[in-house]
Amino acid sequence: MPELRRDPIVGRWVIIAKERGKRPHDFVVPEEKVKGGFCPLCPGHEYTTPPEVLAYGRPPGAPPNSPGWTLRVVPNKFPALRIEGELWKEGEGIYDKMNGIGAHEVIIETPNHHETLADMPLDRLVQVFWAYRDRMVDLSRDSRFRYVIIFKNQGRAAGASLEHSHSQLIALPIVPLLVSQELKGSKLYYDYKERCIFCDIIRQELQTGTRVVCENHEFVAICAFAPRQPFEMWVIPKRHHSDYRSIDDAQFQALAEIFSEILKRLQSAIPRCPYNFVLHTAPLREPYLEHYHWHFEILPKLTQIAGFEWGTGFYITPTTPEDAAHFLREIKLGEGGHNGGE
Repeated sequence: MPELRRDPIVGRWVIIAKERGKRPHDFVVPEEKVKGGFCPLCPGHEYTTPPEVLAYGRPPGAPPNSPGWTLRVVPNKFPALRIEGELWKEGEGIYDKMNGIGAHEVIIETPNHHETLADMPLDRLVQVFWAYRDRMVDLSRDSRFRYVIIFKNQGRAAGASLEHSHSQLIALPIVPLLVSQELKGSKLYYDYKERCIFCDIIRQELQTGTRVVCENHEFVAICAFAPRQPFEMWVIPKRHHSDYRSIDDAQFQALAEIFSEILKRLQSAIPRCPYNFVLHTAPLREPYLEHYHWHFEILPKLTQIAGFEWGTGFYITPTTPEDAAHFLREIKLGEGGHNGGE
């Protein structure tokens, strides 16, 4: 019998199609044809990108926009929004609009063309999460921006247009609707119970254990109760913080460890699995909220969004999160993997 589940934060409903009961080996991801050829993100090709805004790893005295980096952040050559100009808003009858002010940046996560986050050594994965914070802190100084979204598209099916591993950042002059819905839903819960709903989710998930993939002293990774995609996972800090900018140095290492583990488990369960991940954090002008909790959401791209989903806002997934978490926990990681949740 199919089951409907409601996301407790935003109220979104999903259908768990239990009779389909897909296991990891049922998801066949075709091998992507490697394009090869010139890559603008590789070392030695720095002249093909806009001037960098951040770089790590070069020896002291090395000039900017030169090889030798371990991570590099550059403005997107074809930005969705542009940083130049003053922000203006106007109405057109009942319609509202504003000019496309913002920032759009590319975080080049590695100098190695074929390396993925799952392959990356922990010290360099830590740098990726450092870069997210450093760029958010810098962009928050611009009074035009109200929110910074950080996201990654891994694999062509998930929207990646370049093979070289990278994530992206867009600073926005408005708070996105989905974030507003999360803020509203978590505030309603807090006003009623005087507790953070994310903190309650962590407590309940750790008590039951059925949807926990792994954990360490700072973070827990769970399969979402009402998933939009099979094997959807959330990575949540155990300590309450609403703003990613508040992350401390000790948490960076733990975040890199749990991210490395869940990506290794996912890729072992479903080879070449395409995925998106998004950082959910408080708006820039609201750095601390009692009712909200920053977190990452990882969504494997395994099912298609079609007419039913667009028409209803529902999602259909053929794998229960309890089964997904069980499959992922059962993966035996090789030497160098981390089994903090087992």
